[in-house]
Amino acid sequence: MTAMTSTQTPPAASLHAPVIGWFEQHARDLPWRRPEAGAWSVMVSEFMLQQTPVSRVLPVYEQWLARWPRPADLAAEAPGEAVRAWGRLGYPRRALRLHGAAQAITERHGGDVPSEHAQLLALPGIGEYTAAAVASFAYGQRHAVLDTNVRRVFARAASGVQYPPNATTAAERKLARALLPEEDERAARWAAATMELGALVCTARNEDCDRCPIASRCAWRLAGKPAHQGPPRKGQTYAGTDRQVRGRLLAVLRDSVSPVAQATLDAVWEEPVQRARALDGLVADGLVEPLADGRYRLPLT
Repeated sequence: MTAMTSTQTPPAASLHAPVIGWFEQHARDLPWRRPEAGAWSVMVSEFMLQQTPVSRVLPVYEQWLARWPRPADLAAEAPGEAVRAWGRLGYPRRALRLHGAAQAITERHGGDVPSEHAQLLALPGIGEYTAAAVASFAYGQRHAVLDTNVRRVFARAASGVQYPPNATTAAERKLARALLPEEDERAARWAAATMELGALVCTARNEDCDRCPIASRCAWRLAGKPAHQGPPRKGQTYAGTDRQVRGRLLAVLRDSVSPVAQATLDAVWEEPVQRARALDGLVADGLVEPLADGRYRLPLT
């Protein structure tokens, strides 16, 4: 049998044991991974972890589950309360989507998060990634779970490139399915393990190949770590953006138990055109509700 060249994909089976074995020893003790965590806990964590690091998610997650331990508990509250409890996690439309999913779970599934992938995908606010993640992590099913960390691990280990494309491609999905172990339980473990490997070792910058369990099989490393050749990777800017203005406006509304006057909102940002654009965007997204008297509040319906 010939040795693998830098352009060849390592056999899937040769990756499973070292990655899963590494995960068994090095996985972080996170509350949504514990045996007592149910499907709702997993779903809440998946919504919160999108584009947000674990360190910021943990306190909000704990408070959320203490207040709303079941989907029906959240569904009974106004959507604005979900936005308020979301705090400063960012991308607050996720709070509205999670609230909408909780309502649908309560109405369609008797308050229990469904286990079938198709039923999960049919919930409002649930895309392919979240449906696969909940089915895999909560119910131990065999699905390709492709978040940013997993895509980066696969890009390097299997495709020999530094970074995956900016958006998930059909080729990536095909590769992810080809790399899945056949057994459901092992496939679910593989999904969690590759995600953790990307989060802790095969990071976007300063990857730690000395700690990687598959460094000797990694196509990118064997090729000499060629530099990224694709489109420039977009940096995450925040200061001075509409996102920052939206965040400041929402912070005022979250901290108030009663509707807020326009003048109070005007005080959070000097530039009037950008401030008005940000407020209009919050209203259009359903995150803020304008009242007839010119005041604003978090949505009640």
